[in-house]
Parts: sequence; structure tokens; C-alpha cells
Amino acid sequence: MSDDPNRPSGTDSGHVDTTHAGRNHGEDRWTQGPEVPPAKSASQMAGAPGDDAETLRERQRLAQLEMMDHWIGGVLKEQRRSRRWKLFFRLMMLTIVLVTLFSTLYSLFWDSPGAATPEQRHLGIVEVNGVIASDSPANAERVIEGLNRAWEAESAAAVVLHINSPGGSPVQSQRIYAEIMRLREQGDKPILAVIEDIGASGAYYIAAAADEIVASPVSLVGSIGVIYAGFGFEEAIAKIGVERRVMTAGENKAFLDPFQPLDEEAEQFWQGVLSQTHRQFIDDVRAGRGERLSNSPEIFSGLVWSGEQSLELGLIDQLGSLEQLSRDQVGDTHWVDYTPSLDPLDRLTRRFTQVVAEVLGVNAPSSPLRY
Repeated sequence: MSDDPNRPSGTDSGHVDTTHAGRNHGEDRWTQGPEVPPAKSASQMAGAPGDDAETLRERQRLAQLEMMDHWIGGVLKEQRRSRRWKLFFRLMMLTIVLVTLFSTLYSLFWDSPGAATPEQRHLGIVEVNGVIASDSPANAERVIEGLNRAWEAESAAAVVLHINSPGGSPVQSQRIYAEIMRLREQGDKPILAVIEDIGASGAYYIAAAADEIVASPVSLVGSIGVIYAGFGFEEAIAKIGVERRVMTAGENKAFLDPFQPLDEEAEQFWQGVLSQTHRQFIDDVRAGRGERLSNSPEIFSGLVWSGEQSLELGLIDQLGSLEQLSRDQVGDTHWVDYTPSLDPLDRLTRRFTQVVAEVLGVNAPSSPLRY
């Protein structure tokens, strides 16, 4: 109740409304923004001593209008912010689509700035870059298609495998090797291999099929061997109380299970598989290189050699570079890349899939054996 006897009884309802407004301020942030101090709003609604009922109602109406104005202003500000973010993401997606479309059209209809025109005498380049695997850019289908394109190009003086790879799948490497040997038998055009930073293991398997191999003095060459790598987790799961449950039809179906111990018989069997695969590797390298290989037993031990050491061992034929080879073959640095282009969207999707698989720990090679 008010201390003023002349104030109408309606002033009590004004005081009650103030309390209700205070509760709304505590419950709803939209009705009382930071621009309107709560004390000021409460004072306006409570009025001053001597105000009549009409004045109090007017004050309450104005305060409510002010709160409503701030609430509507906040809603509009939030809507504008939301529209700006929607516009940003739409522009970003449009940019990605346009860049992808332009990259695709450019790779299809325009040559690279340094490439020679097909009418000029040039080297036909086929890239073998990165790990050799069925799901990587250096896969057998792509490399073989590039080899045949370069082989069939009349103005290509030679087919050049431009190699920068640590190796990979034995199957993919053997397929490329077999195709090179088939083309060599036709005898129409030399097939050369140029090793950049590294041409090891499966990559050297491919290079061994070429008529000649060129490498830098500091290139890494060789690593003629086969590897299988894994882990044994049987003791780890026993310590944390995990029980391994595997059901098979065939007693040796799970002999490479990392959560079960590898017995001696299974180990001997698997070593036999590795040895046989290694023997196939050695036979193909000898068939490709012939008498140029030295008789050093360390050549097939899995060691990797520098370019200068490889020349002494007969693993390569000469030291040089792609530019030097081009000058020797066509008199100038002219070459055309016949490797099939990768679709930019497919490349992005492939890379995203690989990253996700690595994060989830499911990035397993298609073959347990690696060259």
C-alpha cells in the first residue's frame, strides 16, 4: 500500500505489475535488453509520489512499448545476422562449384603452359607419383591408359615413366610391368624411366621393365623386397579384460588375426608366401635388366641405394634428369603429359575419404603384402 492517502487504490495494482515485470525480466532476456537498465524500467513503471492513476497507466504503457521496441529490435537483428550467414555459405558453395567446374573444363580443353603441342616431336610422359595402389592416383588402370596413349602418339619420340614413388601393391606394380614388357616387344618406340626423389620397391619393379632407367645422383633406388607388417594385441586385450570371439569355417582362416598368437606353423607358411613373392620380384627385375645387373647379393636384400651407387650396381643406366633426357631425345625440353587427368571433385572426395578412414582407423590396404 502507498503512504499517500490521496493515491487511489489502483496504485497497488501498479506496484504488483512492477513485480511481475521484474519476474519477466529475470525469465525472458528479450523483454529487457542490456540497453534498458532494470532499475530504470522498474522506476518508470512504479511512478513517483503524487502521480495519479492515469499517469501511472501511461508510464506503464510507455515502458511496455519501450520493452517491446527493444525485443523487436533484437529479433530483427538476429534475423539479419542469420540472413548474412546464409548468404555467406551460399556464396561459398557457389564458389566451390564454379572453381570445380573451371578446373574440370581447364583440364579437358586446355594444355598446361609448358606442354608441347601434339604435332611437335616430344616425350610422352606418364606420371607414377605416390603410393601404388588400386585406390590411389598411381593405380594400374590409370598408368596403363597413359602408357598406351603415349605409345600411340605418332609425334612422341619416346615414352617416359616419370617415377616418384616408394612402391605399393605387388599386383598393381606387376600389371604395369607386364604392360610395359608387352609394349617393348613391339619395338616401335623406346620406353624410358626417370626416377625423381625415390623409385623404390614396387616403383623400381615398374622401372625395371623400361629400356633404360635414368636417375639423379641423390635419388633413392632399389629396395627389392617384400614386407608384411602387423601387431600382436593378444596380451593387451587380456590385460583390459576383453574376450576375443572369432568363428571361422577353416582352421587357418584367422591365422593373421592380430588378437590371437601367431603359432610357428602359421609363421612358416606366411614366410613362404613372402619368399615366393620376393622370388617373383627378383625374376622380373632380372628379366627386365638382363646382364646389366651386377652379381652383388645385396641387390635383392631390400636395401635402398643412392643414384650413384645404383649406377655401379647396374640398377640404373645413367645419371640425369627429365630435362637432360628430353634434350638428348628431341633436342629440346618438349614433353606432353599423357597421364589421364583426375576429376577435381573425385580427387577431393578421394582425399576426404582417405582422411576420414585414417581418423576412424579403418584405412587398411587392399593387400597385406607391400613392395
